[in-house]
Amino acid sequence: MLLHLLSYYTSSLYRPTSSLSRPSHFRLISARREMSLENSHLNVQRTLAFRLCTVSSYKTELLEICSDDPKLHVLFIPGNPGIVSFYKDFLESLYEFLGGSASVTAIGHISHTKKNWEHGRLFSLQQQIDHKVDFIEQELKNTGVPIVLVGHSIGSYISIETLRKTPEKVKYCIGLYPFLMLNPLSEKQTDIKKVAESSILSALLSFSMASVGLLPRCASRIIVSNSIGKSWSATAVDAACSHLLRYHTFRNMIFMALTEFRKLSETPDWAFMRENQSKMAFLFGVGDHWGPLEMFDEVRDGYYFLAYGNCVYIHHSMSNAFSLVHFEFVYLGM
Repeated sequence: MLLHLLSYYTSSLYRPTSSLSRPSHFRLISARREMSLENSHLNVQRTLAFRLCTVSSYKTELLEICSDDPKLHVLFIPGNPGIVSFYKDFLESLYEFLGGSASVTAIGHISHTKKNWEHGRLFSLQQQIDHKVDFIEQELKNTGVPIVLVGHSIGSYISIETLRKTPEKVKYCIGLYPFLMLNPLSEKQTDIKKVAESSILSALLSFSMASVGLLPRCASRIIVSNSIGKSWSATAVDAACSHLLRYHTFRNMIFMALTEFRKLSETPDWAFMRENQSKMAFLFGVGDHWGPLEMFDEVRDGYYFLAYGNCVYIHHSMSNAFSLVHFEFVYLGM
């Protein structure tokens, strides 16, 4: 019974990063490629490097690939949980499809980490937003190329708020399966909200996940693979075992979700989004209760949009000043 509850809750809260982590599900097309995808893969394929840095006194996990001659810098902001290793495969694929012309950095959320660096302290959505702004000011202030934010789920909302606070540095924002407002038709969101509002249930779920994390890695992998991670890649399962099965991480994931629900119960700032529509693009997935297609009706005015099978893609061309940043995300199906 407990595992069933854990499976339901975690699979509902955990946004569809497994679809992002598998390169075969996306085709990223550069508008100015000069070589075939196969040849470009051979020339630019690299492995992400892990780095731990301190941002405004908080230990922060990063995954990054540095281009030898970058034309832009892609800063990827994850959903909730904000564990960057969930996105390893996707980020490497992103670097390859951009032909090695962009440096790629993924920044994790505070205390969504392998080690309990913040000693059990809980962090809200707003604190995670401020953390990303501080990272740009600290780590990317001397970057001589445009910064493009790519956010997943609630990371899309964080990206928009980061663009709002750093308009002189961030030139473009892309939201993948964006979570921008509550979905009153989603029973899963309602159930998660009830759990998040209960300190007892939140603690119980977090303790239960941490208990699984105490098992030998082979055992925890079997449990994750056969419960919450049935459709996940091996990379995602490894990330869950190393990071998600920690009391401090899971507790922060639930608390962040609670603050998301509180903030996103407000009416989104559509005026700001439409004023900056030339700097934004969104990808909506069919069946995603975090970013339902009903939201598409709210944001489509002023946007050029295309439908590709199981997704709706809203697009604005980037500035002509960029040499390799006009690309498309095309979802090919689950």
